[in-house]
Amino acid sequence: MPYRIALPLLVDVLRGLHAAHTHRDSAGNRDPIVHSGVSPASILVGQDGVARITEFGIARVQMRTTQTMPGIRHDRFAHLAPEQIGEVHELEASADVDQQRFVVLHFGGRPAEWVMAAIVGAAGLEATLAAVRRGAVVALANKETLVCAGSLILAEIARNGATLLPVDSEHSAIYQVFDFKHAEGVEKIILTASGGPFRTLPRAAMAAVTPAQAVAHPNWDMGAKISVDSATMMNKGLELIEAHHLFGLPESQIDIVVHPQSVVHSLVAYTDGSVLAQLGSPDMRTPIAYALAWPKRMPTPAKRLDLAAIASLTFEAPDPVRFPALQLAREALKAGGSAPAVLNAANEVAVHAFLKNQIGFLDIAATVERTLEAMPAETLSSLDHLREVDAAARERARLNLRRNSLGLTH
Repeated sequence: MPYRIALPLLVDVLRGLHAAHTHRDSAGNRDPIVHSGVSPASILVGQDGVARITEFGIARVQMRTTQTMPGIRHDRFAHLAPEQIGEVHELEASADVDQQRFVVLHFGGRPAEWVMAAIVGAAGLEATLAAVRRGAVVALANKETLVCAGSLILAEIARNGATLLPVDSEHSAIYQVFDFKHAEGVEKIILTASGGPFRTLPRAAMAAVTPAQAVAHPNWDMGAKISVDSATMMNKGLELIEAHHLFGLPESQIDIVVHPQSVVHSLVAYTDGSVLAQLGSPDMRTPIAYALAWPKRMPTPAKRLDLAAIASLTFEAPDPVRFPALQLAREALKAGGSAPAVLNAANEVAVHAFLKNQIGFLDIAATVERTLEAMPAETLSSLDHLREVDAAARERARLNLRRNSLGLTH
């Protein structure tokens, strides 16, 4: 099916799911409906060209425990969201949205000169892998793909002749000044971080911050999950792991420095004492354009950098006490194997809970730490093995959240 037809149909499906997820009863109270079984077989296209979701008879209203047939799944196992496998949980809207990854996975395998991988979280892994296996040029804006399955993805890139271009502003910056032909001359790479909205906030005050405060990034306009990751600095921890895979450097050769102005996007230090940096206004159109035009360049409407107007650029070391996520990421990278995938899965669960006001801001890193402690690193042998680790880590993180809500910290 051509993209021009398939993409509008996917949008129709997502709109329909949104209507169900935001449903209210006759009294005006929230009464969201989760389908729990959306698959291509339950999507019909009318003569008017609009896609409609059927089989809502098997749907389950969120927070209710009754089903059409208790304990029996009506949907295809392969289309289940991770939280639907194993123990039955109260399903949320995310389960329906997660199932649409199979439509996106189909797109990843379609012939195209260039594919942007920009799905947030581990959900973007399979579509990215499909594009890689086709030997495509993949512009990677999803850091979790390499965090969770870096070695597997790199092996597939080598096997299929794909090209991976980083789109995150930090990794794009490094890519532009990294001497791949003489990598032995690289001493270290330096990722810059804005510090997020709580850069100077005392740790005690962080315990009371709200989701609205956490998503209010001072420099970048990002989605809720990524904004919270920036506030905890977990995003920089994930970027550290991603940089390890992209540039082949060990954890000890990857530094992080806080740069509040977000003008110097990252730096590469060489063995002769030279340091090369890529600078620009904080505008994602620049790294996206670089990936689109590579190996050439193209004009963009991004604001031009005026160093005289900025006048001052400042740098400082990150505070490991107020932002423990950075050390957790370093330890996961050093542990290797499944540890980065566990780190990411636990973080996704914890951030989701924080955004729903179920836990406090400081509980995010604490949940990740307890999950890592409970799941020792193991060698990842395949994508199926990774899926198992991811599901187990999410379940363990939820257990940690339940124990935390009961006041049980160990």
